[in-house]
Amino acid sequence: MRKVIRNVLGLEFVELSGEGPEGSAPGEAAEALFAEFARVLDEERLGLADTVRSRLFGRDRAARDAASDVRRDTLSGPARAATSSYIAPALFASQANIAMDLIALRPEPGFEKTIRENDPPRLPCRYLTRGPLVVFSGQTAVLATLDDQLRTNILPRIIDYLAECGCGWDDVVHTSCYLHASQSAADLRSLIQATTGGLPRELAIHFVEGYSAEGKLVEVEVTAYRQS
Repeated sequence: MRKVIRNVLGLEFVELSGEGPEGSAPGEAAEALFAEFARVLDEERLGLADTVRSRLFGRDRAARDAASDVRRDTLSGPARAATSSYIAPALFASQANIAMDLIALRPEPGFEKTIRENDPPRLPCRYLTRGPLVVFSGQTAVLATLDDQLRTNILPRIIDYLAECGCGWDDVVHTSCYLHASQSAADLRSLIQATTGGLPRELAIHFVEGYSAEGKLVEVEVTAYRQS
């Protein structure tokens, strides 16, 4: 289990990452990981209800799907969070079949967690707010090319969602793009610049081999900070 405590924009985040137990079925491995996350958060006087982002990695689609079901049941109610999921066998350092990242925010007075559902509602929420923080679930599209997915769907949709919660692209403080291994990071950066007028102030590009459905080529996670 890796634990990192970060202070960003006056907020304290606890970031946890781990791989499931080797030899366990994906669902059981996910349950074990969440139990360990809860234990480590308790040491920091936090709990799963303080989760703002959960990121799931499966060695293959079956592992991703089984662990996603466990996550749906575990991160429910007050623990609901922004989510994303990937198929990424190259990520694993062990023989585990699932891995997860979990990011929790230490709450301040008045920092109530508010979930904005998609319309119609579906498993990933659109975004959550907690105080000035806005955390978006991973955004994807199934279209023919990376250009189609980013420029005509994903980025315009994110910009609309930012406006919905009183933000603009300039309020984005971190963007993580999980790009399909067949695609080019240079092309990704060019498409972001062409669509938004510039790169985010902090951009991380990771490479994966699959997503929740076939045909996706990128999943974009955005975190914004509202100025008022």
